[in-house]
Amino acid sequence: MKRKRRRNARSSSVKPLHRAPAILALVLQVLSFVFSLLLIVCLDAVFGVAVHVLLAAALQGGIAAGLSRLCKQAPWWLVIQFFFPVVLVLVLGLHLPPTLFLGAFLILLLLYWSTYRTQVPFYPSRLSTWQAVENLLPSKSSVRFIDIGSGLGGLPLYLEKQRSEGEFVGIEIAPLPWLISKLRARFASSKVRFVRGDYRLLDFTQHDVIFAYLSPAAMVDLWQKAKEEMRPGALLLSYEFPIPDAPADIVISAPDGGPDLYGWRM
Repeated sequence: MKRKRRRNARSSSVKPLHRAPAILALVLQVLSFVFSLLLIVCLDAVFGVAVHVLLAAALQGGIAAGLSRLCKQAPWWLVIQFFFPVVLVLVLGLHLPPTLFLGAFLILLLLYWSTYRTQVPFYPSRLSTWQAVENLLPSKSSVRFIDIGSGLGGLPLYLEKQRSEGEFVGIEIAPLPWLISKLRARFASSKVRFVRGDYRLLDFTQHDVIFAYLSPAAMVDLWQKAKEEMRPGALLLSYEFPIPDAPADIVISAPDGGPDLYGWRM
């Protein structure tokens, strides 16, 4: 019965595609394009007013931002919605080679992959954070640690050098960071294991320490999963982003002025 509940919790943590904020933003941007186009055509047909393309882009962005506000999207989406068509028009005006756009698109796709759905972009951490995490590891030699959203793999690789007797794993959903971390581990002859996949499908019972550097949008779901699956005494760490309505047991301020490290003991 317990295993069944855990399986259901995992499946429910993966949000449907149509609920992704980026998909909603795209739909609203398309609608705003249609509305602004109809308005511009009417102005031209009735009053003979020709709207400059840059002004038309600003109009589309303003409508998209207004629709995003009506749909109660996060504040940063309003900024993105407004500036997206304006920046697009300005960039197209530079007449850059199409291959440049294709190359940039492919790199961003491999780097951010399903960020539109998970709302967890690529965030690199720093050495001072790695050292703070090292000091929080349990003293037992067989510590099992996982970095969810491990990026380029710096943290697990660092910890494995300090505690070679432990088991260190990184999981990353984006192909390019995952590939780079795999290559780093191979060239360094490291025992760190890097897995490509979605951390929401993991079994958290298998780890003593879980480190996360995600985004504010992911923290509530992460906390729910941790409470349901992590063993008593296990440690959940989050860099920069606290969990709403869950006071941290540990708060470590970075000596170099960086974000805080938060910890919760299960």
